[in-house]
Amino acid sequence: MAHIIVVGNEKGGSGKSTTCMHVATALVRLGFRVGALDLDLRQKTFGRYVENRRAYLDRMTLTLPTPDYRELPEVAADGLQPGENAFDARLSAAIAELEPVSDFIIIDCPGSHTRLSQVAHSLADTLVTPMNDSFVDFDLLARIDPETNRVKGPSIYSEMVWNARQLRAQAGLKPIDWIVVRNRLGAQQMHNKKKVGAALEELAKRIGFRVAPGFSERVIFRELFPRGLTLLDLRETGVDQLNLSNIAARQEVRDLVTELRLPGVRAEF
Repeated sequence: MAHIIVVGNEKGGSGKSTTCMHVATALVRLGFRVGALDLDLRQKTFGRYVENRRAYLDRMTLTLPTPDYRELPEVAADGLQPGENAFDARLSAAIAELEPVSDFIIIDCPGSHTRLSQVAHSLADTLVTPMNDSFVDFDLLARIDPETNRVKGPSIYSEMVWNARQLRAQAGLKPIDWIVVRNRLGAQQMHNKKKVGAALEELAKRIGFRVAPGFSERVIFRELFPRGLTLLDLRETGVDQLNLSNIAARQEVRDLVTELRLPGVRAEF
C-alpha cells in the first residue's frame, strides 16, 4: 500500500503547499511514484502549484519529474451508502485511484478544520505540521502560560491529531509519525527563537511528535510558484550559477526529506 503523507495544521500561511510541492518533487526525483491531492477545495494552492508546473513545462518543452496530481472525483448522491458522508466518499475514491500507481501519496490540507482534513489526518502514516517559528503559531499546538511560557494543555488541533491516532489504533493500523516543522527560522539565535524551541521540545515529549527544521524566509520560494518550479529544478531550467541563498535553501529541502524518515528513502540524496 502507498505510504500516505499528510501536510496539515489549522492555520494558513505556514508553508504547507510549499512543503508539499518540494517533498513530492524530491520523492519523484528519487525514483518514487508520488500521487498528490489538495483538500483545500477553495484555494487549491498545491493544486495550482502543480498546474503551473505543467503549463511551464509545456511552454518550454521541458520534462521534469512531477507528482501525479488528481482532483477529488465527484460522487453521485445515489451512489452513497446509507449514512455515508459525500466528502468521505470522494477522498476514499481518490485514494483508491492513486494507491495502485503510487509509492507515496501526499495530501495538502486546508488551514482550517474541515471534514476532509479530519479524515485525512486519520489516514496519515506520516503527518507533517509546518509552523512559523513564533508563539502565534505555537498556539496551534498548545495553550501556553503568558507569564512562564509553560505549556498549559493541548490545542484543538492537537486533540484532533490525538483522535486520529485513536482511530488508527482501533483499526489496527500503525501509529502516525508526527513531525512539526519549524519554518521561517531566524538566522540568529534570538531569544524568542530559543523560547519557542524550548516550548516545542517540552510539548513534543507530552503529546508525541518530532521537531524538524524547515525552510527559512527566502524570496526564492515565492518566485518559483508561478512557474511551478522547486529548488531542485533550477539547474535543469537554465540556472547554472546558484547564489549562496539558493544553495542553502536547496539543502534545507534535502534535510527535511531526510528528517521525515520515509520508508525506502535513503538518508542522503
